[in-house]
Amino acid sequence: MPRYFIRFSYDGTNYHGWQIQPGDISVQEVMTERMSCLFGEDFSLTGAGRTDAGVHAAMMWAHFDSPMDIENPDTLVDKLNGMFPSDIAVQEIRKVRDDAHARFDAVSRTYEYRLSLCKDSFQRLYSTPLHIMPDIQAMNEAARTLFNYTDFTSFSKLHTDTKTNNCRIMKADWQLNGNMLVFTIQADRFLRNMVRAIVGTLMEVGRGKLTVEGFRAIIEKKDRCSAGQSMPPQGLFLTEVCYPQEIFMQ
Repeated sequence: MPRYFIRFSYDGTNYHGWQIQPGDISVQEVMTERMSCLFGEDFSLTGAGRTDAGVHAAMMWAHFDSPMDIENPDTLVDKLNGMFPSDIAVQEIRKVRDDAHARFDAVSRTYEYRLSLCKDSFQRLYSTPLHIMPDIQAMNEAARTLFNYTDFTSFSKLHTDTKTNNCRIMKADWQLNGNMLVFTIQADRFLRNMVRAIVGTLMEVGRGKLTVEGFRAIIEKKDRCSAGQSMPPQGLFLTEVCYPQEIFMQ
């Protein structure tokens, strides 16, 4: 059967993450249920990764197999947007090679963590309040040390089923954008809870509770208990997933 990639976004506020799990509503479950009405009972949707409960995605990709060629992807985009709830939106559907995989073919993923410097009723579900300005320069200095390591066990959720805690980080920096302090991080892969744990530990550097050398030591300990607390989920956004262009057929 021909394979397609679907690009979409979602507000994670009302979902227990991306991945289907018993007893909790997820983005994958809602999309699979609605799309199976068009593609049949055996329809399945495989995402580029999984986001935790309350985390948002400005860009997510998934793949699915269709029993027939989709002649007009734009028409299907419009149809799916009419079927999905308002907090899930489809932007694009593209035909790919039959062996293309939304998770395993991704070459990088980018997340943003957003902290609001002032009370904003419109951002309360999409950022974490920040009451005192941290030392951004110190946090950026500490963030740059991430490039020197590949094992990020110290920032991984405990007792996961991953075979390795190695990741290659390509970007990690803080930027002040108006009333929003934003941390951007890009890597080939991420561990469960990794970004929120990194941000929480970097915030300790910014508050003067941890030195840059101390941050480096935490990475080298490979011990989650030595790192800072995870930040709340609502400030975290998956913003980009990149693939080699040769997997796309249209």
